[in-house]
Amino acid sequence: MTTIHNLGFPRIGAQRELKLAVEAYWRGETDRDRLLETGRELRARHWQQQADAGLNLLPVGDFSWYDQVLDTSLMLGVIPPRFAVTNDTHPVDAAFLLARGRASGLPPAAACEMTKWFDTNYHYLVPEFQAGQSFHLADTRLFDEIIEARAQGHNVKPVLLGPLSFLWLGKSHDGEFDRLSLLDALVPVYQQILERLQALHIEWVQIDEPILALDLPSAWQRAFESVYTRLQLRGLNKLLTVYFGPLRDNLQLACSLPVEGLHIDAVRGADEIGTVIDWLPDYRVLSLGVIDGRNVWRADLDTLLDRLEPLHERLGDRLWLAPSCSLLHVPVDLEQETDLDDELRSWLAFAVQKLDELAILGKALDHGRAACAEALTRARAACNSRRQSPRIHRPEVRQRCESVDASMTQRKRPFGQRIQTQHARLHLPLLPTTTIGSFPQTAEIRQTRRRYRQGEIGEAVYHEAMQAEIGRVIAFQENIGLDVLVHGEPERNDMVEYFGEQLQGFAFTRHGWVQSYGSRCVKPPIIYGDVSRPAPMTVDWIRHAQSLTQRPVKGMLTGPVTMLNWSFARDDQPRAETCRQIALALRDEVLDLEAAGIGIIQIDEAALREGLPLRRGDWQAYLDKAIEAFRITASGVVDETQIHTHMCYSEFNDIMPAIAAMDADVITIETSRSHMELLDAFREFEHPNEIGPGVYDIHSPNVPKVEDIVTLIEKAMQYIPIERLWINPDCGLKTRDWPEVEAALRNMVSAARILRERYGAERAG
Repeated sequence: MTTIHNLGFPRIGAQRELKLAVEAYWRGETDRDRLLETGRELRARHWQQQADAGLNLLPVGDFSWYDQVLDTSLMLGVIPPRFAVTNDTHPVDAAFLLARGRASGLPPAAACEMTKWFDTNYHYLVPEFQAGQSFHLADTRLFDEIIEARAQGHNVKPVLLGPLSFLWLGKSHDGEFDRLSLLDALVPVYQQILERLQALHIEWVQIDEPILALDLPSAWQRAFESVYTRLQLRGLNKLLTVYFGPLRDNLQLACSLPVEGLHIDAVRGADEIGTVIDWLPDYRVLSLGVIDGRNVWRADLDTLLDRLEPLHERLGDRLWLAPSCSLLHVPVDLEQETDLDDELRSWLAFAVQKLDELAILGKALDHGRAACAEALTRARAACNSRRQSPRIHRPEVRQRCESVDASMTQRKRPFGQRIQTQHARLHLPLLPTTTIGSFPQTAEIRQTRRRYRQGEIGEAVYHEAMQAEIGRVIAFQENIGLDVLVHGEPERNDMVEYFGEQLQGFAFTRHGWVQSYGSRCVKPPIIYGDVSRPAPMTVDWIRHAQSLTQRPVKGMLTGPVTMLNWSFARDDQPRAETCRQIALALRDEVLDLEAAGIGIIQIDEAALREGLPLRRGDWQAYLDKAIEAFRITASGVVDETQIHTHMCYSEFNDIMPAIAAMDADVITIETSRSHMELLDAFREFEHPNEIGPGVYDIHSPNVPKVEDIVTLIEKAMQYIPIERLWINPDCGLKTRDWPEVEAALRNMVSAARILRERYGAERAG
């Protein structure tokens, strides 16, 4: 019989119950007991949903209050000394303290660095290691949840982040050292964990080593054999799990490791299946991740069965089926989406439906296709409907894409010349201050938007309310002394969803939430067809904001690469083609903003790096297309119009030449949580344009001190000439509360004034 299993299930709940419970706890509205009860309720529901789908093994250990990498740090006792965590600190509060820099009853501290989880839109908390780092089994929650699941009658498979991936994902802030030197201290703790699992009579444990999809130095490759030889334990089977890409040069290594099973991503690494079967010893299990865990399209079950049936004949019970990766990256349940039209809805599968697809495949392999003929017929009809639907392809969009030439990707004059005209137009001081775009979205703002969507208030009332909020935000910024203002984005629900709702080719869900980090959830649009812009999207709002002040107000757009990477993109054409369509639509918006008199236009590309392929050899092709799309969007303006872009929470040091090639006049970028680490890139690469390294972490409620901001900017001045520096937060302020925003921005403006007095108030050029 074919074993079907899952690598991980969305933890947030179909109605974002986890988010709501966590944030209520943070606000002090509920106690810890109620929070823990919500966790138990969600785990029980999710285990039952997976059991109802017919899974043979259910994952345990995939639930987290904030982030699974952070959970591994806590389990292994990797807690930086600046956090006042003691044996009496509850693990939930310890997690929140490291993640947010603040937790109930504990002194605040600088939160741990956060960055993207491989090439997804999920963020993880970066482990912090020290030379001579010690490890110990500090948290027993995994074992407690195994007992909890078994008490409910489930057959479970614990999930662990593997020791080598854990070390790879971490950093040191007290000097560089070889993280592999920590293995002798780390592996015994993993041995202890496995022994505890063995004592609980666990049959299979899933050990995730996603770094096997990366380019690995030879020392790291060699370490795998040593580590997994040491982790052998009679009676406990290890499923080594790799996802997010093919194995390539790590394929032979993965097949030869002393484990009882291997899971591979059979969506992104489909071409390797035959080689893996040939090289994998004939007594080991092969788990194929055949259902795409990162997109929402229904699987072509007929095509999958055509591939799987010969493999099943060859492997028999050794063939397992699973999603390609954890289902953390897709929404929970399509059944909630009653507003989608029947045709589009039939094309989709969320987490629950993907498990149903697995069950159909398993049944068809074990009992023949006739045993699930009705389900296969429905799947076949949905796939055919999508292929043939006239709403997918629009000839005028295709023709416009084909007409793009090099002139559409070039500004009229180089930066060194056009920046002079921009300075003359804008009259900004040295170290100009600005924010990234959004201001706090209060309960009143969200309620007004909700009432408008539900038809309780008309368009005129809604516009009046939003304009009043814009007026308050403009007045606040003028009052505290910011130099370049924003309208605050009260009318926007999400930086991608807002634009997608106004573009053709996008569809939206009511409850299609996925976790981005912690309690932050997003509802990615679904790009199902060719993209175009029927009408201006932001012009009226920005024009109104600019009419309220003499200071420049930035037009705020989300860039084409971020629109693509933060959506569920269509899989029936190259992603670069979809990105170009979005770029042309946004180019029209940029030109309309310029025509409306807006002198600064910010085109955010927060997701530029997260789309970077995992293998360095594939980078250039991606970057060429991504940078071209940005330049198509930005390059139609005159020299006097200043183009900004913003990027956050990724590792940018190794792609600085590509960022410079975007040719944005100003880039604002996250640096504070990573201790201005990005600035190391400027030792060898001189960024030619202006740059605003973020001076405080907006994902923590801690208010930055004036002296800390001054210190950060003076550190930046060691790498970047002062006349090319801006001062700004790391990211938008949408999720923050007004009191902390006001205090933080006042301190930021005060720091700028101190620095101007110290270094001269005049701006060169």
